[in-house]
Amino acid sequence: MKICIVTHTVKKGDGQGRVNYEVAKEIIRRGHHLILLASEVAPKLKENSQVNWIEIPVQRFPTEFIRNFVFAKKSADWLQKYRADIDLVKVNGAITKNSADVNAVHFVHSSWLQCLATSPPGSGVRNRRESPRLRPPHRFASTPVHISRTRRGAYGLYQWLYTALNAHWEKQAFQQAKVVIAVSEKVAQELVNIGVPRSRIQVIVNGVDLEEFTPGVGARQTWNLPENVPLALFAGDIRTSRKNLDTVLYALAKVPNLHLAVVGSTEGSPFPQLAASLGLSERVHFLGYRRDIAAIMRVADLFVFPSRYEACTLVLLEALASGLPVITATATGGAELVTPECGVVLSDSDDIDALVAALLSVVNDGALMQQMGKAARSVAEQHSWNTMAQTYVDLFEELIKNEEHCSHPHLSPSSRSLTLPFSTTGAN
Repeated sequence: MKICIVTHTVKKGDGQGRVNYEVAKEIIRRGHHLILLASEVAPKLKENSQVNWIEIPVQRFPTEFIRNFVFAKKSADWLQKYRADIDLVKVNGAITKNSADVNAVHFVHSSWLQCLATSPPGSGVRNRRESPRLRPPHRFASTPVHISRTRRGAYGLYQWLYTALNAHWEKQAFQQAKVVIAVSEKVAQELVNIGVPRSRIQVIVNGVDLEEFTPGVGARQTWNLPENVPLALFAGDIRTSRKNLDTVLYALAKVPNLHLAVVGSTEGSPFPQLAASLGLSERVHFLGYRRDIAAIMRVADLFVFPSRYEACTLVLLEALASGLPVITATATGGAELVTPECGVVLSDSDDIDALVAALLSVVNDGALMQQMGKAARSVAEQHSWNTMAQTYVDLFEELIKNEEHCSHPHLSPSSRSLTLPFSTTGAN
């Protein structure tokens, strides 16, 4: 069988890229022929004789919007020419202008767009909840966390336009696909909300490396973290309010003795200042951007991540695999994996009191924390990268088999010779 994946990157170290990397490995393991329309591919795949990489270079273009537009155009041109020789095409979102058999959805821009407040981007009308303040925010149903609400002028308008156009193009791409894969139940519901029939949606949760992320012990002094104190971990982009570190800090102020390690770049972040203003400088430890997150998880006691909007996050599964009790929120994609046995799921990301209660219930009961950690690992073990990749390729093979069953076998693409320009220097 000849399977084509259209994506920007196929490699480790990138969420969507890692998913495609693991799926690619399983396609190869089963003996299928793999065609990658991508800008960047892991060396291990490029060197495999079963893989043909059609490189689509876009790095020289100045903005992500232009890079994506060029990629969509070039990949569509190539597919238009050679689509009849391929059994199945798998894409992500609106990455190409051509229709696909399988569209795997890691992010729904229509839902992200709804995070905007009623005032238009660039209007200069600031919402009092846009940035962290000394005074804790009240509970509210919809948080304007889209970047166009916090960055004004041309850049904010660009971000709004980028999201709006992607939302429009995605709807078309999802409607054209035979099967739409959602990476979480949250994403599945968002797809239904924009008109994708539930019968065409299949949920396949992202995987986790169970060998890299595993329970264990480590020395906190490696990161200048205090010993013999309860330590929570937060990880994510802390340059914006979407990950919701502000609510975590407000809650931490009401939980005595609990320390918090924060992984994420502090450049341009308002949260170190907020932590200081709340008198938390001694208990909040900003570690910056780190690549050794797996090791850091082994020295933490629990993971807290009540994100205001998340389609699906790998870090949540990584925390579960590391044996950490998880406190998250329903707005976080993947929260459906967190059972009462292994953590707490808040109904409102911004409910400080509920977060305080959850933290206290875990931190003040060492036996419960240990039980939750064991349950967390058990949950993660059901979601290895291998399991995820096998589920994807099982679906591919079923779709191809059904397609061949509906047509004459001698006319199926698999029975034809493959005559493709397998160049690694650029798309035609």
